[in-house]
Amino acid sequence: MADPAEVSVITLGGKGSSLSSSSIHAIAHGFALVRIDSSALERLASSSNNRNAASVKHQVVIPDYLTREEARASLVVLLNKLIISSSSGIRSVIPVLIAETLNSKPETLQFESLDVTDEELSVFKQSCYVLNGVCALLDHQSAALSSIADAVAGISCEASRADVSVFNLMDSGDGFASKEEVGVANDMKVLLNGSKLVGKIESGAISKIPKNHGCLREQAKLVHSKMRVELNSNVKIGKGGSMSSGTEDTVRTALLSFAAMLWDLGKCSLDRGKLILDSNSDDNMKASLAGLLDRECPSNESLKKVYRLVSDLALDDNYDEFVHTVNVLLLTVWKIVVWEAIAGFLTIEGGKLIGKGQDVDMNRANEKVLNKSEKKKKAVLGKGTSVVVQLIKDRLQGESGDLGLENSVKDLLSFLDPKASEFDNLLMKIREIVESNESRRLPKLPKGTRDFAKEQMAIRKKAFSIIEGVFERHGATALDTPAFELRETLMGKYGEDSKLIYDLSDQGGELCSLRYDLTVPFARYIAMNGITSFKRYQIAKVYRRDNPSKGRFREFYQCDFDIAGQYEKMGPDFEVIKILTELLDELNIGQYEIKLNHRKLLDGMLEICGVPPEKFRTICSSIDKLDKQSFDQIKREMVEEKGLALEIAERIGDFVKERGHPLELLAKLKQEQSPLLQNKGSSGALSELEILFSALEKAKCVDKVVFDLSLARGLDYYTGVIYEAIFKGGTQVGSIAAGGRYDNLIGMFGSKQVPAVGVSLGIERVFVIMEQHLKDQNQTTRATKTEILVSILGDDLTQAAELASEIWSAKLNAEFLINKRVMKHIDRAKESRIPWIVFLGEREVSEGIVKLKNVETFEEVTILRSNIIDELKKRLAP
Repeated sequence: MADPAEVSVITLGGKGSSLSSSSIHAIAHGFALVRIDSSALERLASSSNNRNAASVKHQVVIPDYLTREEARASLVVLLNKLIISSSSGIRSVIPVLIAETLNSKPETLQFESLDVTDEELSVFKQSCYVLNGVCALLDHQSAALSSIADAVAGISCEASRADVSVFNLMDSGDGFASKEEVGVANDMKVLLNGSKLVGKIESGAISKIPKNHGCLREQAKLVHSKMRVELNSNVKIGKGGSMSSGTEDTVRTALLSFAAMLWDLGKCSLDRGKLILDSNSDDNMKASLAGLLDRECPSNESLKKVYRLVSDLALDDNYDEFVHTVNVLLLTVWKIVVWEAIAGFLTIEGGKLIGKGQDVDMNRANEKVLNKSEKKKKAVLGKGTSVVVQLIKDRLQGESGDLGLENSVKDLLSFLDPKASEFDNLLMKIREIVESNESRRLPKLPKGTRDFAKEQMAIRKKAFSIIEGVFERHGATALDTPAFELRETLMGKYGEDSKLIYDLSDQGGELCSLRYDLTVPFARYIAMNGITSFKRYQIAKVYRRDNPSKGRFREFYQCDFDIAGQYEKMGPDFEVIKILTELLDELNIGQYEIKLNHRKLLDGMLEICGVPPEKFRTICSSIDKLDKQSFDQIKREMVEEKGLALEIAERIGDFVKERGHPLELLAKLKQEQSPLLQNKGSSGALSELEILFSALEKAKCVDKVVFDLSLARGLDYYTGVIYEAIFKGGTQVGSIAAGGRYDNLIGMFGSKQVPAVGVSLGIERVFVIMEQHLKDQNQTTRATKTEILVSILGDDLTQAAELASEIWSAKLNAEFLINKRVMKHIDRAKESRIPWIVFLGEREVSEGIVKLKNVETFEEVTILRSNIIDELKKRLAP
């Protein structure tokens, strides 16, 4: 227990007060006394005066397998449940008894049989006080373990000279990366910032740190959120066992995942401990540490045994023993992490601290370690880990200036014990290191936006070049429009998606918004300039006030191709779909399909089913979600949220389930007695589709199209054929392109109707696929087009200026490097994948020659300085 002078007081039952896991932890470990607020006592006393006296005998049961801290935590939860109960049958006598018992700190917590009211009995039976009490300890300790484990892992990285490149994770802002994993990686970089001890030793135990520690953070937050609710929820008096069983099942589900993450953390911590021992260069120190670890540190088998017991108890109804065993697992993992810290610290600093108090042989061994450590004085720890290591050193040297190995270990175990009164100070210091470090204050990207590194830009430029080539092959000319438009231009064009438009502040008396797509600005341009025929393409950024998720951004590029004007029937529609197949084929992304439908066919279908015309667009918006939700979910939305009759919704289901090869499904829909042929709109749509599908068949691309009656495309401006391209490969990105006919949009901005059709390629998702392909094939992208490295072996800039300028003037791609060391030039060329090096040193200058080296074959030839341009052109010729 804590020193009485350090004990604080925690008040329960006051106005606006709530019970936290940290408070329960403090009371359970004797760091705080508990006090019942006087207003709560008065309320309990006044309400119980109006009730009958206690009529039931009850024994408060504290299971024998609970630790003392778990038992005390359970009583704190029970006390709070009694105090906050809204029932008038709760008296003050039992809460006062529990508070006095907790404050007297008895060695054992046993109660005589109590006389209780029916309401009090309900609280005893339904409050799950043991379950919630132990969970509160888990909640508090898991947050502490997360911080300690990060700091210890940082020390392990340095002690084992590990490769820490795994911490260079970047949050792309698109939902692809786990926020907690990125957070752990950033914190590890803070701890290791400036370290000269980390090296190039690759280890799975190190590379797993972001994922394992990140998952622990996620699970700990889940437990914390449940405890915030459970600890301060009233017991529903008179509801039987329903509430308690619901609580127990919910907590069990959360703790099963939590236990799995503890198991993973423990295994990796053990692996890092072994890695540290293997990296220790002193055999005597290694043997001594290995012996202690074998005797004292929990083994993989003991960890597995506890985890298996947790899994077995999860299948039983004894929830209290289950949660107790999860706590045992947490404490087992904690002990493993502490032993990892001991191994790491003593490997880095042990020789300087361990001196006397051992036998002669051990003294000699330590002198040897001390001498070696003196030689390593220049080794620099990270800015964060150095503070943690210094805290440990201050503790050890403060306790005694004459420690042996076993005494040092014993004191370290005490220092890192969460039950110790000074542990919270250590934890606070570690959190301050991470939160206050300068690198934590680096600027961040807004959610839904991305930076693109040089390798990614190389992929993008290649893709844009392919796309522009396809567009220009079909006779399109480029167009650019402003990034923002007048708000009135954009509003009313996107249906329910209009809520995603980014509005700008009113400046200069104009209400403006960032463009949502490139189609409406194109329509505005056509109408404003009185154009009646135009085939254009545009590649530019658009903006949507969306919630960023996997494959979705707030700022992203679209690649649009549109044909506006009067042409032969279905001619532009055919060409746009043909262009889409060419784009996806030449980008070489893999398997895809183009889902296609017709807005007039869809409207005719809705009319046949009995949907009122004013609900066509909103029902289309629901149907458009069928690629992500089941029809039952869509039907529920149409009926319950949009007021459609159930029988109408079911008739819609019969139509939208139709999907197949264009010509085959078209033949089926055009059979005699088909209701679609009886409707003017749908009949005309089927005739247009027949022309389109025949043209696509002749162009040998109809097999890439799927006729799908569930495709609706939620945008309001579509009037004819609509389509959407879906990637069929392993990378799940959803729709990668979409478009359709919009005959009435341009007329909204002017007096003249100009029919138009277009397609938009979602290039960001295509980039994701292309990047994944390169990763799967273990390929890297060359970021530059540099073909020649001009290598000056010396320090003369004028030589570089002269030779490099000659090469640039010959329109060859080159860079220069000035360094006396040959390997620096070769390493630079290999790193940037530059195929040729031109070496020029003092000897070469005096003899009027240069040396030309092929980086891949290592072939090196001597060439006259005057012939270098001709020789380079000859070797670089395709």
